Amino acid sequence: MIANDQELQVTQARIAKFQKWLADMRRTAQPIEFAAVTSGYRLEIERMQAEVLDYLLRPLDPANTAVAPFEPVQA
Repeated sequence: MIANDQELQVTQARIAKFQKWLADMRRTAQPIEFAAVTSGYRLEIERMQAEVLDYLLRPLDPANTAVAPFEPVQA
């Protein structure tokens, strides 16, 4: 589970690295072995993407942010 923005950045970088590896394997792996070689990477990318979305869709904890909560402007 991603706990902060630093972990988010690390996970996003890992996803990008795994996607690059998959792109490289598309060019180098034999068709007969491709599915077996890439399935683990796909599952790991999907798991990490789910973690990223879970983190991004969680509201910020006001105690852990420097941004002031939204307050409507009074006329």
